[in-house]
Amino acid sequence: MPEDNRSGRGDRRPQRGGPAGNRQGPRRDQRSAPRTSGPNRARSSQPRPHDEAKPSGPPIPPEIEARQLAPEIRGELTTLDRATADAVARHLVAAGELLDEDPEAALAHARAARARSGRIAAVREAVGIAAYACGDWAQALSELRAARRMGSRSPLLAMIADCERGVGRPERAIELGRSPEAAQLSGDDADELRIVVAGARSDLGQHQQALAVLSTPPLDPARTGETAARLFYVYADTLLALDRRDEALQWFLKAAAADTDGATDAEERATELS
Repeated sequence: MPEDNRSGRGDRRPQRGGPAGNRQGPRRDQRSAPRTSGPNRARSSQPRPHDEAKPSGPPIPPEIEARQLAPEIRGELTTLDRATADAVARHLVAAGELLDEDPEAALAHARAARARSGRIAAVREAVGIAAYACGDWAQALSELRAARRMGSRSPLLAMIADCERGVGRPERAIELGRSPEAAQLSGDDADELRIVVAGARSDLGQHQQALAVLSTPPLDPARTGETAARLFYVYADTLLALDRRDEALQWFLKAAAADTDGATDAEERATELS
């Protein structure tokens, strides 16, 4: 797909420690990423003999417990025997904990879980999310589609559409934005898809259409939070692509004000333009 120099960390790809790629994708939904069931993780040094059984995978830190996995995801593992379910759960927990700091390691754990339980939606979803974080758009697309076919309850459409962009099919991403499933999205989930569809329009050089996508419904500059900041950022970047510099500056400033978690470089972009 076409790459631009400053399409912004509000557009597509998850950041991995620097400006390389310089894009950020849909925020991973909290249910989608394997997670712990509480803030205080239990720790244990007890040996786990079943972890040595085939199929193998990366070693799991001894402090990782199956019970750290969210209850609704653990519920999907009840069709497995106890030892397998425990190993799968621990690999999923490890994948979730490593996702931001070491996505390659997270992907290895997710694949190990898939090797033991490839017919469970949450497992395929975990592989897809980790592959997405690694920038492996083709693998992410395959796994996320499989998770959706298996009945995943997570809002995966924006990530799937973004993977279509990643494999060079922006037109397909735009089609997904028009789908009945897209019409059912609301709130941040709908905004994440707007960001992706606008990016697909920009990939095709259709900046005016991208602007229309981002401004329907109209943006609320009073909003705050990561999704709002990224939405404002992409809007500003699109204005800049249309040579509307003064308006772009104002929206970069709005993005910086909304960005309470430092998810974008909106403040730096505003400084460059001012």
